[in-house]
Amino acid sequence: MIHIPVLKKEVIEYLDPKVNQNFIDCTIGGGGHALSILSFTKPKGRVLGIDWDKEIIDNLRLRNEKRLILVHDNFANLEKIVKENEFQDISGILLDLGMSSWHLEESGKGFSFQREEPLDMRYNSNQENSLTAETIINQYPQEQIENILKEYGEERFAKRIAKRIVEKRKVRPIKTTFQLTEIISQAVPGWYKRQRIHFATKTFQALRIAVNQELDNLQKVLPQAIKILNPGGKIVVISFHSLEDRIVKNFFKEQKKNNLIEILTKKPIRPSPEEVSTNPRARSAKLRAAIKNIIKKQ
Repeated sequence: MIHIPVLKKEVIEYLDPKVNQNFIDCTIGGGGHALSILSFTKPKGRVLGIDWDKEIIDNLRLRNEKRLILVHDNFANLEKIVKENEFQDISGILLDLGMSSWHLEESGKGFSFQREEPLDMRYNSNQENSLTAETIINQYPQEQIENILKEYGEERFAKRIAKRIVEKRKVRPIKTTFQLTEIISQAVPGWYKRQRIHFATKTFQALRIAVNQELDNLQKVLPQAIKILNPGGKIVVISFHSLEDRIVKNFFKEQKKNNLIEILTKKPIRPSPEEVSTNPRARSAKLRAAIKNIIKKQ
């Protein structure tokens, strides 16, 4: 599966990498953005690339790119990672919050409802946290499942889906993506299945966010990113659903109010129709960017 980085041209435009500058890619995935940044920062500029999935980091190590420092960790630990790797003088930080194509196509962890796979959904299978989507589906009370679908998936039929899940798990445990998709199909009305967005999308999104604590991690990383950036350094965040985008938007507003940053994107930047036609997964992407103030204004 070829990894196509989303909004690559726009990421480069807002990060504006220059010769010998250092950058952090907090969600390196297939490495598309990071390698592009490196091409602008020769001969000595480096990128610290972080990913929570060990397999992704191992795959990138095979490229043997000397100026790319790879770390298997959760970006919520950003300050610790930077310190441990003695990575300083940071001109820009990128957070691309989308799942990589690898997760959907090759990880075998049940991120996609289009493949028959176990309901795992952990980015990091070695993590101490043994919570999987299967655990949530088979063990959580109905009301808690409903809340997860409502809060993290903004799923309008959360109640009906949660009810059907609980009914079905009494008969036999729900272990695979296809089982779950079939249950969702039975729970939602016919017209809902004819929408542009697949009827299982929001449920799968909600479970993935809950398993990986994605929103909590995003709220943890943003203040650390601003803190470690050089004055005049840029932060670029690409989000893929309204929950993430809202967190980023509110965080930037708050930081601007405190005179810590200037916001570079009045409105989020969206992919062009051309990009969406060549990479449909870019469809829901929104990019926001900010620059750290050089002197804190009084």
